[in-house]
Amino acid sequence: MPYKKEKKFLDLPRYFGGKAALSKFISENIRYPEEALKAGIEGKVLVGFDIDDNGKVHNPSIIHGIGYGCDEEAIRVVGLLHYQKVSNRGKRVLVHNKINIRFKLPVKKLNYTLTKAQPAAKPASKPKEQIYSYTISFNK
Repeated sequence: MPYKKEKKFLDLPRYFGGKAALSKFISENIRYPEEALKAGIEGKVLVGFDIDDNGKVHNPSIIHGIGYGCDEEAIRVVGLLHYQKVSNRGKRVLVHNKINIRFKLPVKKLNYTLTKAQPAAKPASKPKEQIYSYTISFNK
């Protein structure tokens, strides 16, 4: 008895390049809201949306938000998405989907330089002191 391949009932739209490409697109296009930066807000925004048979995103809405402008930015980025077209035996199908958009505060980097300072005069009887001067600066 030959093996029969099981038929899928529906073909679902997929993002070009898969999950890795979707994550990359979101991270490249998201702008952290100024209000959220000032308040130190970070977290996940869950966005629900529909995808039509042409791969276009419709009706993005917040399922779970964190506020401070993050919800609006998540909706903006989801609206930019475009999925692959699907053909379901000539029928037009609207697919409901959800996605988590993560807002994480940028890490501040600490840069410092360490230089050995030369003492003004060399004392003869005291053990050698080592004097260091350093500069610390914060970058976003």
